[in-house]
Amino acid sequence: MSAPRVRRRRHRILIPVLLSALVVITTLVTHAIDQPNQTDAGFLSPLSTGDDGGSRLAAGLAERGVQVRRETDTLAALRAARSGPATLFVPAPQLLHPQTVDDLNLLPGHTRLVLVDPPRRVLDAAGMPLRPAGRRWAARAVAPHLTGPCALPEVTGATAAVARQRYAPTGPPGSVDLCYSAGLARLPGAAENVVVGASDPFRNGRIGEWDNELFATALLATTGRVLWLDLDGPAPPPPTPSTVRTTPPSEPDGGPYDEPDDDQGDPGAGDSTETTPAAPPGGNASGSGGPGREQTSNPLWSAFPPWFWALLAQLVLAALLIAVARARRFGPPTPEPLPVTVPAAETVFGRARLYHQAKAHQSAAEVLRAAAKDRLGRRLHLPADTPDVAAVVAAETGEHPDTVRDLLHGDAPDTDQELLELAKDLDRTARDPRPSPVRPPLPRSEGDPR
Repeated sequence: MSAPRVRRRRHRILIPVLLSALVVITTLVTHAIDQPNQTDAGFLSPLSTGDDGGSRLAAGLAERGVQVRRETDTLAALRAARSGPATLFVPAPQLLHPQTVDDLNLLPGHTRLVLVDPPRRVLDAAGMPLRPAGRRWAARAVAPHLTGPCALPEVTGATAAVARQRYAPTGPPGSVDLCYSAGLARLPGAAENVVVGASDPFRNGRIGEWDNELFATALLATTGRVLWLDLDGPAPPPPTPSTVRTTPPSEPDGGPYDEPDDDQGDPGAGDSTETTPAAPPGGNASGSGGPGREQTSNPLWSAFPPWFWALLAQLVLAALLIAVARARRFGPPTPEPLPVTVPAAETVFGRARLYHQAKAHQSAAEVLRAAAKDRLGRRLHLPADTPDVAAVVAAETGEHPDTVRDLLHGDAPDTDQELLELAKDLDRTARDPRPSPVRPPLPRSEGDPR
């Protein structure tokens, strides 16, 4: 087997493999860009109106008459939970400080804690008998009763995109109630803990799909008051060990959150604001989300869904690859048999028509003169490196050297008639450059009657 054929076969294998790898890498990068991160600015902030913000959820809760209170400090949110029944909503558990995660166990009995896709370290630090049991590529919309009756009656009948991170219990039977194909876990107790495996039902860009809005508002509206922990970055450590004690708040001698506060919270402990978003529930406008965590998006970028830009990028990449493939041939040229046999006269006639249509008198004259010199060299047995073919031809024909030199190396004709005359002269000279010899008369025989 020849080396060019081996190289051609190698190209046939490598090119599809490289193209497939490029498509896979592009898809992975696009998916990573499309999926939000809890550390992104404006992620599930009640003031952010971007796709990853939570302004539509806050507006939906306000329409239900739920009091939404935004907290930017973990200790302030925990203190505010002691003033009455409340739902502590933590949309970014990844930002919690490890030393304050333990304090989530000290919530009073009338509190519901909702964690959105918490990492394994948060589950372990909070002492929850729960572990991640598998993660999907993207959130899947499921009904709450696929694996049995759900222990949260307020979300019954709401099909939501919850099943992305699935969970499994690590404690005794009955310690964890699983719903939505194990994408939602409820841990009963004095303070009810709810772990949701996806952020899709709470985000502006996905809350309008399926029953996500019904699921999110029903889950957070049970107590009539929502403490929205909106961290703008990793939470700082507690001030001092003396400030945060481990005594449960239910003990009569007080606890770590027994500082004086009223229903409005301690104004000096972090940023606590009553949040009533100005954006309509269906709004998804771009712009600043206000103080705290802000998110500014390009209006053109937000006008189309992320999959549109990913598809557009892949089409542009495919067009570039096609252009490169068409512009370059891999390997040396390979002769191929002609599908049909074309007579020489038709080939010459077709080429002549192309020269005539392009009015290429100079190119046609160069082709005719090159062919004539080649024919003359073969007839006169001239070597290829003969310096002056015109002088040799003139010596053989007896014509003036300037005349032959002008015929073989002269100026290009300007008209079709001049080109035709040049072709005739070249053809006559190339056919027989030598003059016709004068043949002597034949001798007469004696018996010839003439």
